[in-house]
Amino acid sequence: MARILRAAATVTALSTALAACGGYGNRAVSDISAPTATAATVTPSKTPSKTIVWGPCTDIQRPGGQPPAAPDRTQQCGRLKVPLDYAKPNGESIDMAVIRVKATGPGARIGSLVFNFGGPGASGVDTLAQAAKAFTNLNRRYDLVSFDPRGVGRSSGVRCDGNAMMDKFTSMNTLPTNDAERAQIRLTTKEFVTACGQTSGRLLPYVGTVNAAADMDRLREALGERQLNYFGISYGTQLGAVYATRFPKNVGRFVLDAPLDPSVSMADRTLVQTKGFQHAYNAFLKDCVKEPGQCEIGTDATIANKNVVKLMDDLKDEPLEVRDRTLTQGLAGTGIAAALYSEMTWPLLDQALGQAIKDDGRILLALADSYNGRLPDGSYTTLMSSFPAISCVDTAERPTPEQLAALEAETMRVSPLFGGTGMGLICSMWPVPGSDEARRVNATGSAPIMVIGGTGDPATPYEWAPKLTSELRTGVLVTYKGEGHGAYLSGDACIGKVTDAYLIDGKVPAKGITCPNS
Repeated sequence: MARILRAAATVTALSTALAACGGYGNRAVSDISAPTATAATVTPSKTPSKTIVWGPCTDIQRPGGQPPAAPDRTQQCGRLKVPLDYAKPNGESIDMAVIRVKATGPGARIGSLVFNFGGPGASGVDTLAQAAKAFTNLNRRYDLVSFDPRGVGRSSGVRCDGNAMMDKFTSMNTLPTNDAERAQIRLTTKEFVTACGQTSGRLLPYVGTVNAAADMDRLREALGERQLNYFGISYGTQLGAVYATRFPKNVGRFVLDAPLDPSVSMADRTLVQTKGFQHAYNAFLKDCVKEPGQCEIGTDATIANKNVVKLMDDLKDEPLEVRDRTLTQGLAGTGIAAALYSEMTWPLLDQALGQAIKDDGRILLALADSYNGRLPDGSYTTLMSSFPAISCVDTAERPTPEQLAALEAETMRVSPLFGGTGMGLICSMWPVPGSDEARRVNATGSAPIMVIGGTGDPATPYEWAPKLTSELRTGVLVTYKGEGHGAYLSGDACIGKVTDAYLIDGKVPAKGITCPNS
């Protein structure tokens, strides 16, 4: 079993860079794994600096919360001071944590390539430290750079009380069948939201994507770059789109992989993502049973699905004991969602579900913990608190109870396994108002922006890719016909070739390019 759990951690680490985003059930779910260091506090300081002092990376965390076996001397870390409130640029500031992997050659250095791997809420520092080798081709010509966005990890990460509150919130059941169960979900969500306001209230108004985009332009200046070269995945595509809208003349070579459509309503986003997860789940079932006798959860897709449904129903009434913890229906649902982000994790999902059906919930709980940012010592990264903080300040929508009830009913019809209110319930209670500024994008005047959409993406469904391409005005769409969240790291040779040609040689993709899953 130890070997299996190590395998789960390994697959999780690979999936981190596929940066998930979105909402499922009645709470937020984000990256499969986004380990971060203990959050810094917001403290007054002098005028924000435009320089970074680089040094060794001393607090990198792997997906399980452990430090690397040995320091990687190719990686450098530093901090950049940025204004807490851009309306008061000379007022209070926060430190933004940054990481760099310098260009290795051969070939002339092009400059810096800045990454955001998604979330919102994922630590770019830890993710790049783990994933840099997946970008070896780009690293020959670019310094690879990433950062913890404001409100995340080391950059004044949002916290919502302590570990007990996070355990309660992440383990709550998410598929209510009666009013009493819905009332319990509302109560637990209210407790969580209240804890966020009490613990991080001073920071909450300032953690949105518009401010993060301004931070990214400060980073560009500090790196000495005339224009920003950027690779955004999942939520990172929204951050990139907002940056291109606000700083179009500063856009260099931009890749937006697994794109969000920032303009969609909260309800539409939840519905489309519910359909995406159900599609991925159906594809997983079909793949699982294609070889006779190889699928642990059933001999055909119908039987396999019935076994999963029964497992979820049973867990609702009687959670499985896993050492000193329990695997609830909510945690099991999170574990399933986690493993649907990449085809690489489908065999592990079959094994996890098969074991849980036999009353062993260890693998499914491990997947859920990685998704939720829960570390082996019981502490949490800021992922599950940063995610709603950024998401809710990025929209002015505050759904009514009637709207939430209608959304739940509609998504449950689409998917009894993944239906729910998504971010709607949390944002309806959020302690600070939001703004729609980050939902309006138009990069007119920028250089061409490459947008990659995957036809089998569960978290950012393909229909958002052409929409974002159109909204940007300068977007160029590349279609990836394959499963999973994110195309570049899928291993598809066509996607790799087209993307590298654009980022390294400046060759803008031809209109209408489609890449097969080779």
